[in-house]
Amino acid sequence: HARAQILYYIAENLSARAEEFAARLKDMTGKNGAEEVEAAIQRLFTYAAWADKYEGAVKPVPMRGVALAMNEPVGVIGIICPDEAPLLGIISLLAPAVAMGNTTVLIPSEAFPLAATDFYQVLETSDLPGGVVNILTGNAAELGSWLASHLDVNAVDLEGTSNAAELEILAAENLKRVIRPGSYSRQTATGSLQHILDFMELKTVWHPKGD
Repeated sequence: HARAQILYYIAENLSARAEEFAARLKDMTGKNGAEEVEAAIQRLFTYAAWADKYEGAVKPVPMRGVALAMNEPVGVIGIICPDEAPLLGIISLLAPAVAMGNTTVLIPSEAFPLAATDFYQVLETSDLPGGVVNILTGNAAELGSWLASHLDVNAVDLEGTSNAAELEILAAENLKRVIRPGSYSRQTATGSLQHILDFMELKTVWHPKGD
């Protein structure tokens, strides 16, 4: 519930500055910034609504007992954002990770990093706990290799990288979860349920019952 409220705050605070962000996006990309900002706000609302819908379940088993299926955060997730729609790309990958309780290290669009640095001002006024979102601007290929090989990073989302195969090899050396490029472009207008599933772990506990 708390994570949902924080995402709602982020959406509301971004909405309050929509014209400012739309103008900045148009200056950077030459595209209609208002449409991208509105899509980003709606996507935040979607993931906020989903944040408290995946807390787990009690499942029956063939033997005398039940299985408690608990959804837990993956942990620290490195995210490489696409250049396409720099603000919407950030939110599309960041929001589901936060909704599931993960900590993120975010590499924003290398071509349009101001979309991320401006958005961070919104995060600071939205009750987001310190350390949940960490932004690194710079060369995505170079920074991505460090994230993929870092032992304290539990997963990497390679949506915005051009060297995904190389980073997958680095991630495989420490058994890191890899979210491959392509999922962002297949999202619906509001968001992708698949990203919610990508950013959580399912832990099962068996509990006996009966005589």
